[in-house]
Amino acid sequence: MRGMSSKLPPAAPDPSVPRLNLRQVWGYIWPYLWDYKWRVGLAIAALLAAKGATLAMPWALKHIVDGVDRSLQPELVLPLAFLLFYGFLRFGGVFFGELRDAIFSRVTERAMRRIGLRVFRHLHRLELDFHLSRQTGGISRDIERGTSAISFLMRFLMFNIVPTLFEIFMVAAIFTFAFSAWYALIILTAVAVYIGFTVFTTEWRTRFVREANRADSSTNTRAVDSLLNYETVKYFNNENFEAQTYDQFLAEWEQAKLKNRLSLLALNSGQALIIAAAITGMMIMAAQSVITEEMTLGDLAMVNAYMIQLFIPLNFLGFVYREMRRALTDLENMLGLLKRAPRIVDAPDAEPLQVTAGEIAFKNVAFGYRPERATFTDLSFRVAPGQRLAIVGASGAGKSTIARLLYRFYDVDGGSIAIDGQDIRKVTLGSLRRAIAVVPQDTVLFNTSIRANIAYGNPDAPDEAIDRAITMAHLDGFIAALPDGDNTLVGERGLKVSGGEKQRIAIARVLLKGAPILVFDEATSALDSHAEAAILTAMLEVSSGHTSLVIAHRLSTVVDADQILVLDNGQLVEQGSHHELLQRGGRYAQLWAVQQPEPR
Repeated sequence: MRGMSSKLPPAAPDPSVPRLNLRQVWGYIWPYLWDYKWRVGLAIAALLAAKGATLAMPWALKHIVDGVDRSLQPELVLPLAFLLFYGFLRFGGVFFGELRDAIFSRVTERAMRRIGLRVFRHLHRLELDFHLSRQTGGISRDIERGTSAISFLMRFLMFNIVPTLFEIFMVAAIFTFAFSAWYALIILTAVAVYIGFTVFTTEWRTRFVREANRADSSTNTRAVDSLLNYETVKYFNNENFEAQTYDQFLAEWEQAKLKNRLSLLALNSGQALIIAAAITGMMIMAAQSVITEEMTLGDLAMVNAYMIQLFIPLNFLGFVYREMRRALTDLENMLGLLKRAPRIVDAPDAEPLQVTAGEIAFKNVAFGYRPERATFTDLSFRVAPGQRLAIVGASGAGKSTIARLLYRFYDVDGGSIAIDGQDIRKVTLGSLRRAIAVVPQDTVLFNTSIRANIAYGNPDAPDEAIDRAITMAHLDGFIAALPDGDNTLVGERGLKVSGGEKQRIAIARVLLKGAPILVFDEATSALDSHAEAAILTAMLEVSSGHTSLVIAHRLSTVVDADQILVLDNGQLVEQGSHHELLQRGGRYAQLWAVQQPEPR
């Protein structure tokens, strides 16, 4: 369509994502269990009570059946005691199981909360380069599936795997002592074959689960990306293209789920065959023993009850193992995020930045976003304390990169950047970023009110300070015209306000932060001439007494800067005031001439 292929490949599997086993997972979740050891202990006690009641029920049923068997009791007497005991056991099995879940739920929910918060914090610690290349939809699904997997693994490792195996051996022991070792042999053989088949087949189908997960993440990523760029889709009339592209991802997801489902059919069918063969063999043996009067009808009922009681959880054990393998697969991507080490971190001996005057010095800075392409090779300049420095140049010259390096979104490859003589790589990130306030070129707002977005610059600021920032950013007139005033919601990513209004909100937010160093990265690029003049006045007012960097494309916005740097392809080609640079007739003068309106 339009010469474009609607086929976009799903995300390839990340070879850096670790493969997990149960021992590693147990080591990971054990600290969360230990924090609530008393609650876990109570849950285990409730589990043991539930299992005890479950194991005693077939024995009580045997006595009930024998009590109403005329061949054993010519004068029938209602076995009321065993009937009441059986009812108590059935109630107790359910009640103690529910009590166990209620007690343990706090443990799993708190673990999910703590792990979710840990991942959230870690994502904010990762460098800008990761977030520029991330797939938001896919990451959100990885986190969602990963936290759910933690809850599942905690619950079923504790309360299904070990208890079910314990119950199997207890039933085998009961059959051995009550009837014959052949019953125990059939049980143990069936269980061994069942577990072996389940493990082998589940390992085989795990690749289909991973494939389905990748397809699911890719589909969600594409949907989120398309919806976030709603306006762009509309500008180019590409609704059909987006739908076809999304359908391609859905088709791959559908195929992956089909493979997953067919492999599940093979697994379930094999498990059912093993269980049916074992039950049939044991019932034939028991029925034959009843005919030869080696066993009573009550014994037959007990065997049948134990078999049902045993193989239902065994069948569930197969489900649990399959789900555990899927949970491990889900957990791998989330733990892969946690294992990704941030590239921009505090040095071991980092000290808080002490801003005394606000001098900024770039010395022989070399940097490139990719090793094969350098943005700067030897960039040096100095911003005097309290000076207003402008950085201009053509698109791609490296203007915004200077702001990113100063804020330590990236580290330099060579040379150094210092504030008041302190290398920014040797001070703490928190103190550095508290000292710098940035108005970015592309302002993205939170989906809250205008006032809440401004208050984000300093969540603890009093109302008076917020009102003052609104006035200095010349937002008061705009807010006064709104029916809900500063409580007006801005919409997702600020889509309900214009570009100029978003920039003014961003400027007010920066004013509220109150940092000694200010960076305006194309801060007036989205404003009309009237708003631009008002904002420039506000910028001059707030810059007074602060060191400020103004990155600009329109030269008319920086004519009153103390110094202007002119960049061209990462090189500093000119430096001076507006009038000095015009008189030189160099690159700045050429840019100025191009941007002046033609006389009419």
